[in-house]
Amino acid sequence: MRQSKLFTKTRKEAPKDETSKNAILLTRGGFINKEMAGVYSYLPLGFKVLQKIENIIREEMNAIGGAELLLTTLQDAELWKTSDRWDDKAVDIWLKTKLANGKEVGLAWTHEESMANLMKHHIDSYKDLPIYTYQIQTKFRNELRAKSGLMRGREFLMKDLYSFTKNEKELEEFYEKCAAAYMKIFERVGIAGKTYRTFAAGGSFSKFSDEFQTLSEAGEDTIYVDTKKKIAVNKEVYTDDVLKELGLKKEDLREEKAIEVGNIFKQGTRFSEPLGLMYKDEKGIKKPVIMGAYGIGLGRLMAAIVETHNDEKGIMWPESVAPFVAHIVAFSGGEKEARELYEKMVAQNLEVLYDDRRDLSPGEKLAEADLIGIPKRIIVSEKSLKAGGAEVKMRDSEKTEIVPLKDIILKNVK
Repeated sequence: MRQSKLFTKTRKEAPKDETSKNAILLTRGGFINKEMAGVYSYLPLGFKVLQKIENIIREEMNAIGGAELLLTTLQDAELWKTSDRWDDKAVDIWLKTKLANGKEVGLAWTHEESMANLMKHHIDSYKDLPIYTYQIQTKFRNELRAKSGLMRGREFLMKDLYSFTKNEKELEEFYEKCAAAYMKIFERVGIAGKTYRTFAAGGSFSKFSDEFQTLSEAGEDTIYVDTKKKIAVNKEVYTDDVLKELGLKKEDLREEKAIEVGNIFKQGTRFSEPLGLMYKDEKGIKKPVIMGAYGIGLGRLMAAIVETHNDEKGIMWPESVAPFVAHIVAFSGGEKEARELYEKMVAQNLEVLYDDRRDLSPGEKLAEADLIGIPKRIIVSEKSLKAGGAEVKMRDSEKTEIVPLKDIILKNVK
């Protein structure tokens, strides 16, 4: 992409109505646009990051046997009444509306009921199990206080996977497999070193759950971390009984603020029984299907990456999720060579942003490059060409080196 053709503009000043670092940097960098509280549009740069995150999640869910589908956003009230989750007194984050015929429907905030109801058409025998289905879809939640940028929104993209198994043993096996897949996801997006599997409450989904919490002062949760065992406990379930069950000692735990970037729930028959999702075992006896649910909010994950990968100049994207791997910046006297390098890199399907704008000073271009945060910066100027090539610098390093233009493509391919 040529930066002169990128319609979005960066901002020097932080938006007045934002306080969280992720919202400020993503807005200033031209990644997102706030439509209203808790509702953001993803601009070209932000959409590319979101797609990178989505593809990583999809690859890891497919690797553990997930089958991707896409369910409807509109939800039938009668289905949710069956599980006692339609009434606003039971679930206070519903967004509801009425069709032209007066029928009341809801905008999905999760999909246990819909998925269980769908599986009634596909599960009959023990031979049909296990099944693991997932989707990456927009959810709606009527949050009382939408805040913290992408971390708590009213409209957001979510990966929700649901497991259907014969018994608790099968559920436990997949539950641990999914937990391991989550850590692979967090490793690939660059936050595994700060992310802890965390024992927590299950809310309206189950009695208890496991969260995945990334340490950050911007986090809304308080957790207690055992760095040696690499596990943590959420403050909401921080009791002596829970610590004993997990084999943790108070003196080994450190209090931290954290961002919840994922969660997994053992739901058992919480939804299958009221919805009549049954299967026949080897003896022909009908039994309720055992369910589990596994969620990751993509926008919140993007926010967590920004909150943990930035400096005073801007964002520092990990290469795996950066909108582009390389950023070519042309200065006076290097325009022709910069353009040729860009064209060669594009011809080899390399992801590169080319700052070909002529109306900005070198200082302005570099400041924008720092804000946008693409991992590798390649400056082509009269000065660099005289020195033997282009000036190459990684966003997370102060070190620069002169690299011959012919070698830059080889390095990027490698």
